[in-house]
Amino acid sequence: MAKFFIFLFLVTSLFGARVETFRWDNGETYLSFLEKNNLPLKTLYYNLDEDEKQLSEEILTGVHFKISRNQDGTISQAFIPLNDELQIHIYKQSDEYFFETIPIISETKIEAFVIKIENSPYLDILRETGSNKLAKIFVSSFQNSLNFKRDLKKGDTLAMIYEQKYRLGKPFSMPTLKASMIEMGGKKNYIYLNSDERYYNQDGNELQGFFLATPVKSARISSTFTKRRFHPILKKYRAHLGVDYAAGRGTPIIAAGDGRVVFLGTTNGYGNLTKIQHSDGYLSLYAHQNSFRKGLSNGSSVKKGQVIGYVGSTGLSTGPHLHFGLYKDGEAIDPLRVVQIATRKISAKERTAFLKLKSNYDESINLHVANDTKYIRNSMPENTCYFFDGGSCVQNKLSPNS
Repeated sequence: MAKFFIFLFLVTSLFGARVETFRWDNGETYLSFLEKNNLPLKTLYYNLDEDEKQLSEEILTGVHFKISRNQDGTISQAFIPLNDELQIHIYKQSDEYFFETIPIISETKIEAFVIKIENSPYLDILRETGSNKLAKIFVSSFQNSLNFKRDLKKGDTLAMIYEQKYRLGKPFSMPTLKASMIEMGGKKNYIYLNSDERYYNQDGNELQGFFLATPVKSARISSTFTKRRFHPILKKYRAHLGVDYAAGRGTPIIAAGDGRVVFLGTTNGYGNLTKIQHSDGYLSLYAHQNSFRKGLSNGSSVKKGQVIGYVGSTGLSTGPHLHFGLYKDGEAIDPLRVVQIATRKISAKERTAFLKLKSNYDESINLHVANDTKYIRNSMPENTCYFFDGGSCVQNKLSPNS
């Protein structure tokens, strides 16, 4: 409780100071940020434990962070998001700087809209909502199953229900698509996010998206993915935005999917690091490598299953292993939820629960379509029902006026 009140005090003091918002530049590192702002490297980096140093490597290009300054221009506080749940907090107290990781205070809303096609799904969603993230998510969810250019006509209906987080009153992080519908040639096509965090169509078939190969064959998983966890002994928040595969030094590392190398080099925390950009907004990360495959360089094209490097212990590492990270549209996701699920079959029990979820979503979408629901931010509170848990509706069904 005391920590909570201290945090409230720090946040309150932020709003009493001059606050600036910045965008994390491509190629910027945590260390270069400290150097650029004349912040003490020893206190805010070199004296940190390994986990904290590792976290500082997770700051993503493009993330918006906030800085408050004292009257003399020096930094009094900085809040730098690591993901949609955890952020780095740097603050000055009694002429000394401190580092901690704290939860991001955010509010989650369930929102919806219905539009008629005028140009294309992407352009029409962008025009209606002003969000290229929503437009991108909608188009990518249907692109493997529908041909918009061939079958979509002016006047066809499009509907979307999604979850959006807000931070300080503004949209934060990528929206999560819950259900969507697009009418083409008189036929309605649906996508639903099921309780297993995977997408299915109206027939209950899992959508064939981007499926990865395990990057180190026959390796032991030594650490799993978590966005936020409070360590009861250290009294600190931790995050591990990837999966660690323990293996002998020199074990081959393979590309998880087809793509292009967008980074190949050495970093302080991740040691020898490779990043591969894949289709549909996926990016994979391979850290602590002993060495890279000969001939591989920035810009190289790679195929799924192709050797890209070898397991090592470079950077902040206590032993030979691969830290494997996976990102979707800039957000860290759990690789184990995506790796090798193409052959998964939904069980009879799961199908029963899915059909109930589908019925709830269909009713919600039909209500929105019938009422020609326009895009309204903050229109539906978080406690509105949009999923089923164990076959039972957790809350009330959505309505366009909720």
